[in-house]
Amino acid sequence: MMRYLIGLLAALTLGALPALAQNSGPLRIEITEGVIEPMPFAAPDFVADSAAAQEVSRDITGVIAADLSGTGLFREIPRDAHVSRITSFQSPVQYADWRAINAQVLITGSVRLDGSDRLVVQFRIHDVFAGRELGDGLQFVGTRAGWRRIAHKVADQVYSRITGEGGYFDSRVVYVAESGPKDQRAKRLAIMDYDGANVQYLTDSSSLVLAPRFSPTGDRVLYTSYESGFPRIYVLDVASVGRRALPTLDGNMSFAPRFAPDGRTIVYSLSQGGNTDLYRMDVSGGQSARLTSAPSIETAPSYSPDGRQIVFESDRSGAPQLYIMSAGGGEARRISFGQGRYGTPVWSPRGDLIAFTKQSGGRFHIGVMRTDGSEERLLTASFLDESPTWAPNGRVIMFTRETRGAQGEARLYSVDISGRNLKQVETRGGASDPSWGPLQR
Repeated sequence: MMRYLIGLLAALTLGALPALAQNSGPLRIEITEGVIEPMPFAAPDFVADSAAAQEVSRDITGVIAADLSGTGLFREIPRDAHVSRITSFQSPVQYADWRAINAQVLITGSVRLDGSDRLVVQFRIHDVFAGRELGDGLQFVGTRAGWRRIAHKVADQVYSRITGEGGYFDSRVVYVAESGPKDQRAKRLAIMDYDGANVQYLTDSSSLVLAPRFSPTGDRVLYTSYESGFPRIYVLDVASVGRRALPTLDGNMSFAPRFAPDGRTIVYSLSQGGNTDLYRMDVSGGQSARLTSAPSIETAPSYSPDGRQIVFESDRSGAPQLYIMSAGGGEARRISFGQGRYGTPVWSPRGDLIAFTKQSGGRFHIGVMRTDGSEERLLTASFLDESPTWAPNGRVIMFTRETRGAQGEARLYSVDISGRNLKQVETRGGASDPSWGPLQR
């Protein structure tokens, strides 16, 4: 099981740099064992064309280094250990100087400000041991205010070329921002960069909000609100922050919505007459169709990436377990059979795994399993871990962790699918129910 899950990462064993020299295109590191040694890299400040650009350059290279180091796959070599200095983007690189400090990857670049707002960033990725560039240099153009996005884009390119996997740094997370004491906690929707920067609030704290979920293109968010005194599903436009309630039957609770991959359809839970089933709705027209009909609670649905299947949580067997059925409804097959209670399943964007929450032995876990229920692996264990969401590349999971105690404050954490690199995501105050959006366009 360990070999399978680590093999899925195709980038976690980075001890053998010779693989870098074999290909100037996307790289695939052969997995031979589960021992992971972070790859040392050097990222000197990008060469700036002015004093104003120099300040931006320091910020950009700092974010690039933080993105890569934060994966646990890379280790930055401190600047004061650099033997060589990059003073011109066009000058040849003295690879021997970088080999002397054991750098395996070198990132060089330039920053130019055209006028007061236009920002042009060029960069190259170097295989130090082979003494050559990895592919061609690249350029990103944006605004000075958007320098963080450019930095994330550069880091995504470095990550992709070294690991052979897609990046995930230029992405955003929508979540529930929490504040106040536990018995009077205010909750509102917020959106941020994947690393906690650039927080924006999408709703006020006048009513309880739950379970925000990004659309496939990241332009809309589904969520459940108690604004009317009863749980109803709303869809919110991220750019305008305009929102509208989706039509459901009066007097019935609708909740746990999630978009289909086409972005035009949602699946959700509807509680009616003491029973809870799954329904499908056309977002524009509002017409709903019932997908399940069982004397049990069906909730927390999630589509497969191809839109053909839905994984969901049901207590039809007596305790909450995970099931998969066709996106059009019909017979469901159970995929979870371990000890404990399973819930909140989420299909990986790569289609290979399903993440879930498990309660067992008095503790909560975030876990993953294959789509047939095999190769179950628990990645975390704590007083309360729940609400997993996948990074766009399907290799990192963000989730909610609540600490034991009177305050019981919730925070966001992330972990990779091998169970390594567990860390807290920096947020302003309490945070829960994350939904990781796609790479920005």
